[in-house]
Amino acid sequence: MKIAIINGPNLNLLGTREPGIYGSQGFDEYFKGLQQLFPQVAFSYFQSNIEGELINELQRVGFDYDGIVLNPAGYTHTSVAIGDAIAALKTTVVEVHISNVHAREEFRKLSHVSGKSAGSIIGLGLKGYELAVRWLIEHQ
Repeated sequence: MKIAIINGPNLNLLGTREPGIYGSQGFDEYFKGLQQLFPQVAFSYFQSNIEGELINELQRVGFDYDGIVLNPAGYTHTSVAIGDAIAALKTTVVEVHISNVHAREEFRKLSHVSGKSAGSIIGLGLKGYELAVRWLIEHQ
């Protein structure tokens, strides 16, 4: 099984960026643990701060992979284009957010991604990625 994890802007700063909201563990360290937890999964990982690069990666993996775990970060609330890209894919997408976006600023309650995804996992920290992978495995 092939699962892509795609992270959006500022998630390259996990572990140092606002640890009270996002925790103190960097994503590279977390990703190694995720690979060990699911040895049967061939993971790819991509992170970009650039909207078009995220869309390109979604299109690159969105017809061949078995699942995508997507954290579009701030683009969740602004990018109609990422939502449109998800709608065009064959591969199932699960949206993940580390923080509870509904408990934060008002603008974070709008998502251009949720309605195009199979589901959303919000506010459970990095554990959300694991839960998304488990769901994708069970629903392949």
